[in-house]
Amino acid sequence: MSALFRILAALVLATAAAGCSDAGGSVPSVVVTTDILGDVTRAVAGGEAQVTVLMKPDSDPHSFGVSAQEAARIEAADLIVYNGLGLEEGVLRNVEAARRAGVPALAVAERAEPITFTADETAGQPDPHFWTDPARMARAVDLIAEQVVAHVDGVDAAAVRAAAAAYRGQVEQLDTWVGQQVATIPDQARRLVTNHHVLGYFARRYGFEVVGAVIPSGTTLASPSASDLKSLRDTIRRTGVKAIFADSSQPDRLAQVLASEAGVDVQVVPLFSESLSRRTPGAATYLEMVRSNTKAIVDGLNGR
Repeated sequence: MSALFRILAALVLATAAAGCSDAGGSVPSVVVTTDILGDVTRAVAGGEAQVTVLMKPDSDPHSFGVSAQEAARIEAADLIVYNGLGLEEGVLRNVEAARRAGVPALAVAERAEPITFTADETAGQPDPHFWTDPARMARAVDLIAEQVVAHVDGVDAAAVRAAAAAYRGQVEQLDTWVGQQVATIPDQARRLVTNHHVLGYFARRYGFEVVGAVIPSGTTLASPSASDLKSLRDTIRRTGVKAIFADSSQPDRLAQVLASEAGVDVQVVPLFSESLSRRTPGAATYLEMVRSNTKAIVDGLNGR
């Protein structure tokens, strides 16, 4: 740990201790990297521990970074909950530094039965976007609860497990609802084009085919070539895809250009695929986000 980190971590701990000295001890601390996992972690442990979420709503998990103070909070945490599998490209070095310093850390995606990308430049690499499958998120709820109970001193284990069971029930109900909604899409219309490869888990769970992505990669930090865009345009024409789904937190200029040049009736539909949102209604929580995305996908592919 660097000298700067030691000083900042000490300041964070001192502030926490001073703020709760009347209660007779420091507040247990869980630091979460992404806002999606932050929402889930708060549902599980928010009543028993202070949950700090590093990524702001309407952000890109591939590119967001942390301040020196936030890096110190990572180092001072009782537990770190992060996605893993390379998602948080701007924060992973901070997480790894904290792990080397002995801070317990849960890489949720690595324990959510990950799948691999099947096409383009990231083919064969593990896909980090597990949360688009609510069934996997339901299992992740239990993983988070187990780690909170195991590593965060002072929490009421029974309360954490009860909160996890209640929230998992909501996620399982959501999974059932999504299945019912997508059943209204004809089999031949269950083809997805996205701004980058983000819906692989959703496609596998609910019986869709991913036919292409504007950015042919699992990260938004990549860029498509002219030949990539031509190939996707030809695929859209051949398959008759009715919608291109673009993340609401990212510019959709390329998707709009592609749609206009495809020569067929295709619309660009925004999704909350990688972040919650304060800016746009419909994705203040993980449960809301999945409902909004499901409705957008169903309406887009049914031509509504």
